[in-house]
Amino acid sequence: MGLLLAAVAAAALLLLVVFLFQHRLMYFPDRTRPDPVLAGLHGVIEGHVTAEDGLRLLTWTVPPAGDDKPVLLYLHGNGGNLLHRAPRIQRFAALGWGVVMLEWRGYGGNPGSPSEPGLLRDARAALAAIAEAGIPASRIVLWGESLGTGIAVALAAERPDAVAAVLLESPYTSMLALAARHYRWLPARWLLRDRYDSLARIGGITAPILIMTGGRDWLVPPAMGDALAAAARAPVERWNAPEAGHNDLGAAGAVEAAAEFLGRHLRHR
Repeated sequence: MGLLLAAVAAAALLLLVVFLFQHRLMYFPDRTRPDPVLAGLHGVIEGHVTAEDGLRLLTWTVPPAGDDKPVLLYLHGNGGNLLHRAPRIQRFAALGWGVVMLEWRGYGGNPGSPSEPGLLRDARAALAAIAEAGIPASRIVLWGESLGTGIAVALAAERPDAVAAVLLESPYTSMLALAARHYRWLPARWLLRDRYDSLARIGGITAPILIMTGGRDWLVPPAMGDALAAAARAPVERWNAPEAGHNDLGAAGAVEAAAEFLGRHLRHR
């Protein structure tokens, strides 16, 4: 009986630790402030947006090359900071696209700590700043990367008339589904606070959606992209790179696929 009680106590302690420190299993910020000049980026403008709870957040902006070019709000994944997305912003700029890369709270020298409600506040502030700069909704595109896809879906469903297209790179159905897949021994349904339930929200999006996945993604299986596509009510297209994993879709042709998609869909909006 003593051993059984000890085992139960140990299990309870482990679950308590996981509950209290779960954000450390979900968010991996590089807290140093990124410098676009040191990254070799020229023409990138450092700026800030202020979230509704008062946090002042770093942005990197590239103006569009013309009034017919899309403007992307880029919502990055759970690791690193904007510096790790420097090659991506270079590719967008080469296409003439405007880009606002948002740095999350708790990342890149920003104040605060990341959470699902907090990141949604951050994205709302960036979207509002783009609109206030005079960019019409017919040119605004949300690009979510990995963790950022959950915020992109939530924001596009919340503001269906504010964006022209939604691009989802390595998207998951929900964080709960991912936790159940990778931590089978945990009662994730009872522990998880930040759930990012894109499967439940994607039906609220009215703009065209492109879902991009890697066939060898061990972290987020491409079947989750299929499930999201099936649940969407807006026009949706699937693009899959069979040999790509979770982090190399850009090298596998995702940017080109997105450019082709936007070229077709933005003309009609």
